[in-house]
Amino acid sequence: MKLHELRPNEGAIKKRKRVGRGRGSGYGKTAGRGTKGQNARSGGGVPLWHQGGDTPFFRRFPKKRGFTPPHRVEYQEVNIEYLAHFPKNTEVTPEVLEAVRLIPGDEKPVAILGLGEIDVSLTVRAHRFTKNARAKIEAAGGSVEVIEK
Repeated sequence: MKLHELRPNEGAIKKRKRVGRGRGSGYGKTAGRGTKGQNARSGGGVPLWHQGGDTPFFRRFPKKRGFTPPHRVEYQEVNIEYLAHFPKNTEVTPEVLEAVRLIPGDEKPVAILGLGEIDVSLTVRAHRFTKNARAKIEAAGGSVEVIEK
């Protein structure tokens, strides 16, 4: 094969349809738009959101009120009932929680919540603790360390 023999694959290049170029072309006169009507006119047709007489979606639903704060921090939440399964004197960090699949990843900060009971002493390092969680961990003989974000 030589450079001058290279050709695109069969059917890869398609000629564009030239409409409105006489009757012999097959697309003369009305240029494939049919006879009269909204879609036959220039600039005609209905917008994408048109629903044929139904009340459109954007009018059917109530207005979305309020706003989402742009700098909101989303935490990955872990209840202390899951920390109770760790062996005594373990240091629990976001990396450890990710390794045991209690959180999907360590991109977002971790918050420890107080649901459940804990009876093993652990060193828990996280970005945020609820008062209840902090009290239960310390009552079990463990310690709490807050990681800066």
